[in-house]
Amino acid sequence: MAEFADADELLAAARRVREAGYQRAEAYSPFHVDGLAEALGFTRNRVPAFTFVGGVLGGAGGFFLQWYSAVIDFPVNVAGRPLNSWPMFIPVTFEMAVLGAAFAALISMLAANGLPRLRHPLFAVAEFDLATRNRFFLCLRCDDPAFEPQRARELLQAMHPMRCVEVPA
Repeated sequence: MAEFADADELLAAARRVREAGYQRAEAYSPFHVDGLAEALGFTRNRVPAFTFVGGVLGGAGGFFLQWYSAVIDFPVNVAGRPLNSWPMFIPVTFEMAVLGAAFAALISMLAANGLPRLRHPLFAVAEFDLATRNRFFLCLRCDDPAFEPQRARELLQAMHPMRCVEVPA
């Protein structure tokens, strides 16, 4: 893992690591860095698709629940209106669609980020707590197909980081 003083150095390092063939590098910074995700190779995610599916399922579930209770389980004839009076089902259907989409977005985001992660090898590095304040870190994962310890260390040191640390497993 290499520690950098500013975001521009981290972005340049991420691009060099990607060009060197590393597919699973991770970057940590105290704030969003424009272009960092693309430099690390993230092109798309599936959170929007899961959010859409959650919204559709939530809306359909809300509508079906109201329809079942009004038409099948407990039909009540009020002023001669039809039992399946769909306009009155719209508010609850909309709210259930929003709720389903929100839950699906949260769960898929947590799953995509590998969270909750209660223990991570980086937590053992004393300097890593600076990632939430003023430092930028680039970590090369050992499960990357291109990872070789000596080559990785040489690549990171060639970028002139403030510090280069081996993360304990």
